[in-house]
Amino acid sequence: MSSPRHGEPARRIVVTGGTGFVGRALCERLAARDAGLHLVVPSRRPTHEHAVGLLPTVDLLARDVHDPAQLAEVFDGAEALVHLVAILHGSADAFDHVHVALPRKLAAACRAAGVRRVLHVSALGVAPDAPSNYLRSKAAGEAIWRDSGLDVTVLRPSVIFGAEDRFTNLFAQLQRRLPALPLAGAQARFQPVWVGDVAQAIVHCLTQPATRGQVIECAGPREMTLRDIVQAVGRMAGCERPVLALPDALARLQAAAMGLLPGEPLMSADNLLSMRVPNVASGRLPGLDSLGIVPTPIESLAPHFAQRLA
Repeated sequence: MSSPRHGEPARRIVVTGGTGFVGRALCERLAARDAGLHLVVPSRRPTHEHAVGLLPTVDLLARDVHDPAQLAEVFDGAEALVHLVAILHGSADAFDHVHVALPRKLAAACRAAGVRRVLHVSALGVAPDAPSNYLRSKAAGEAIWRDSGLDVTVLRPSVIFGAEDRFTNLFAQLQRRLPALPLAGAQARFQPVWVGDVAQAIVHCLTQPATRGQVIECAGPREMTLRDIVQAVGRMAGCERPVLALPDALARLQAAAMGLLPGEPLMSADNLLSMRVPNVASGRLPGLDSLGIVPTPIESLAPHFAQRLA
């Protein structure tokens, strides 16, 4: 990407989900890399204090992306879409609303506006016959983009970590408070990937036409069980506790109870079903190395936790 010549309009890229964890990292990288970009970030609840809205090349719009009538303005003059909107918890209808119906609306809006380039962030382990609503709906969303007639690149990350993620920070908090940590899905397999590497992969794909039509697996440098991840976080946070792996019946009970708590739960029954599928790279598709990215290990969070302990 290069800056436009004097007098040329800035190029517009729409980032749906741009106020989220990955979206913030992406917008920061794009804003720092290319002053000639105009990033359009629609949000139902934008605030002037939002970190993304403070970036000089970001236009934080009060728009509902689920409303087709509002999408025409969002895509006016745009040249690409980066789609990041997703949910981890909810009913089958909620997953369908976000992961299937929304891509269908966005694909129609892209075609109407002449926007051909799309970067869609999905997840490892998606399949039409997967055990969870999350994974099945994600697979259905990918199918919509694949059949859209647009120039689509799909990125499938494993669980994403970073200094501001809820995943590792909550496990650190739990270990500070509890003498031992009961854990459902302790043997579930992941390949944790740093949010900066995922953001860099998106940037790379936006600049490399050869990635059109590809599915890219975004995974970290090694496989880890959920137990491994929790223990690594505990060590970095200076509060490692014994992990008590729960048998299947108790794991289902814990997940169901967490799903009933107010706010966004750490785990739900659908999450537990998702964890039956290894959340690791298949090795049959291009990975981060195909983009020239050396994956960052989860231990990169050590300075973050050390600072919080200081």
